Amino acid sequence: MQTFGYAAQSAGVPLAPFTFQRRALRANDVAMEILYCGVCHSDLHQARNDWGASRYPMVPGHEIVGRVTAVGPEVKQYKVGDSVAVGCMVDSCQVCDQCRKGEEQMCREHNTQTYNGLDRITREVTYGGYSKHLVVREEFVLRVPEGLELAKAAPLLCAGITTYSPLRTWNVGPGSRVGVIGLGGLGHMAVKLAVGMGAKVTVLSRSADKRADALALGADALLVSSDPQAMARAQSNFDLIIDTIPVRHDVSPYMPLLDIDCTLVIVGQVGPIDEQLTLPMLLGRRRLAGSPIGGIAQTQEMLDFCARKNILPDCEMIAMQDINQAFERMERADVRYRFVIDMASLGNGA
Repeated sequence: MQTFGYAAQSAGVPLAPFTFQRRALRANDVAMEILYCGVCHSDLHQARNDWGASRYPMVPGHEIVGRVTAVGPEVKQYKVGDSVAVGCMVDSCQVCDQCRKGEEQMCREHNTQTYNGLDRITREVTYGGYSKHLVVREEFVLRVPEGLELAKAAPLLCAGITTYSPLRTWNVGPGSRVGVIGLGGLGHMAVKLAVGMGAKVTVLSRSADKRADALALGADALLVSSDPQAMARAQSNFDLIIDTIPVRHDVSPYMPLLDIDCTLVIVGQVGPIDEQLTLPMLLGRRRLAGSPIGGIAQTQEMLDFCARKNILPDCEMIAMQDINQAFERMERADVRYRFVIDMASLGNGA
């Protein structure tokens, strides 16, 4: 299948129109027309090779919502016309202990990333959602529940599941005390999801400037992390803290805010953090952990939860042709809170 989209040809070069081939359908494949694709901060990092493992040409995008256009003969769950979604992975070994328990993101043989990965069969580089069409193994296709607005659902496939998964892993529910560090694409979803689970939610920010935004999203309070007295009063006040900061930083000031036997989970920064003081961890039996996305079953659970609770990200719709300006604005944190590409802007050719 010939298709088209936008690709980075090398690090530091703006994304530009790109025509390429999708594979012919295998027996268990689903083909879709992509309707919307979210813009994740990791798309920017990957396109610019910030993490040192980028393959070019690269078609980014792993927050994908579309409509089924064809299915292979062995596909049982989907039919032409269904509204579907694809997240950060498109395959895994399916037989290891992690895959068998629905944790495909932890696959012992490594899951296949939606883009900048290698196809498990052909070893060809995978291309993502900044394009008109996609072909995906059935087991990695998700159903978009009725009532969930397609134009806003795309960021749930990364920002949503990245924050939903630790909330579920650490059993957040009514009465849980949850802190969210940072109020960007990940942070605003963490707030909405935790509120939807019945938690008491506090946003942690370096200044009070985002107080109104935090409260509008459903948070109960904002804690100014640069205020020593406020931080001292908040000691032992949280059962879980989700750290969404996407750059190197010091987590030590936040550890005393956890109650005994409680956890701070990093979901934002990929790379080093500053040297960690162990005393607050030792004295409170506190934990510092990390969390990636969830498995396919948990991602479907998250989509269904968001449909029931009417939880959607705050989005700004853009045309595909505006992606490079969107990247620049994202670097400046000039978005509230997630860009979504309307793939109709591609027209009938790149």
